[in-house]
Amino acid sequence: MQLSELLKNTVIADGKAQIEIPSTWMQGRTTYGGLSAALAHHVARQSFPDIPPLRSAQIAFVGPIAGECDIVVEQVRRGKNTAFVTARVTYGDGVGMICTFIFMNPRDSSIVHHGLDVDAADMPPIPADEDVRHGPPEFFTYHLDYPDKRIDLNGNTTKLEAWHRLRDDGPLAPGRDVMTELLCIGDGLPPSAMGLMTKPGPVSSMNWQINMLTDKPVTRDGWWLLTSETHHAENGASSQYMTVRNADLEPVMTGMQSVALFV
Repeated sequence: MQLSELLKNTVIADGKAQIEIPSTWMQGRTTYGGLSAALAHHVARQSFPDIPPLRSAQIAFVGPIAGECDIVVEQVRRGKNTAFVTARVTYGDGVGMICTFIFMNPRDSSIVHHGLDVDAADMPPIPADEDVRHGPPEFFTYHLDYPDKRIDLNGNTTKLEAWHRLRDDGPLAPGRDVMTELLCIGDGLPPSAMGLMTKPGPVSSMNWQINMLTDKPVTRDGWWLLTSETHHAENGASSQYMTVRNADLEPVMTGMQSVALFV
């Protein structure tokens, strides 16, 4: 079931929704984190349709989410320009994810700084159709297009970078916006600490902080360039910076994750 179908079939009432997540969206023993975040954002936006565009989010991956789950959202503060909305995703008797979404209208500012500009010659090109692949049906990467392998062990690298797009040709669900799509695809890369692995082993994202750099992100043909780079790893945890760029290599979202390492 594609993202558009999931959103279309989600019934939301009084800030609550119950969703059956298909097994094709699993990532190990839990649902792919990007999808969980996207569903929570969709429920928040549908519950409070007059809120401004998404500006920032703090997402804690508390426990596993699979199959039938419940999402409850609450607007905890609404100012003249900003709204804070929390979302809690539960599965069975446990909490699977807790989000704080910050929605904010743009405002005039005398401060302008673009520190993420890159030279196109230094970045990988959008893959040709014949070079695109996707994962197996039992894994969430079945819903993504990307070039070649996403990671090789023994690479001795702290940086992962690859173009990704959603394999979703369905109509947009009511209330779906590009922010929901970005949340879904923005966590598509494996944790970059895996580039330092010398043997396979489990990893698990613990939290995800994101900042939107524009309130109207756009791209071409659905492609987004994902970059993740580990800047510290020790004592069973790593910290990584993340960036999402559009087809013109303009940065549209930044992020940071703490990742648990079990190897």
